[in-house]
Amino acid sequence: MNHPAMSIRFQAACSELIWAVRLNLAWLAFTLAGGVVLGVGPATVAGYTLARRHARNETFQVWREFWTVYRREFARASLLVLPGALAAVVLIGNYLYFSALGPGMGAPRIATFVALIALAGVGAYVGPLYAHYDLPLRAYWPKAAQLALMRPASSVLLLLALSAIAFATSVAPILAPMISFGAWIYLNTWLCLRFFEENEARLHSKGNS
Repeated sequence: MNHPAMSIRFQAACSELIWAVRLNLAWLAFTLAGGVVLGVGPATVAGYTLARRHARNETFQVWREFWTVYRREFARASLLVLPGALAAVVLIGNYLYFSALGPGMGAPRIATFVALIALAGVGAYVGPLYAHYDLPLRAYWPKAAQLALMRPASSVLLLLALSAIAFATSVAPILAPMISFGAWIYLNTWLCLRFFEENEARLHSKGNS
């Protein structure tokens, strides 16, 4: 057994866990600071921006940089995130409503669930796209939808990761204020950055062919 190597990997895993906890706490604090509705957009964009920087091995002070991005992106981030968040709230409300009406509403309940899954699949790309690419604000959701359709395997992987975190949180609700949101932003960013690199490499190879 290579104990030094195992010790280094364990320390690295603990460091990443602590980072996800700090990111989670910052996201919660700044979301609440904006009264949730006005805070969730800039807090989410700040979270993804810092997660991208962390994935690129940058060193920074989390709370100071989170506040800097939160303040700078307040208006644009709200316009980016709130429409998707509102759509999710409406779909979840409709799903619960149709479920409460019983078996006779199976078709609209299933249709609502499919729409919710589609929204989650597209939405999983929006934060990493915003942090990684400089596009017109109106272009992020259509670009995310395009990626979700063009990369179905990647989209399924993102949905599985989201489902795993959601399931763990439902089993142990204490995870939500501790790590769940930060873990999702961190993992979502890490995966999407690799998807983006693969997509850019593929497009580059086609351009050279």
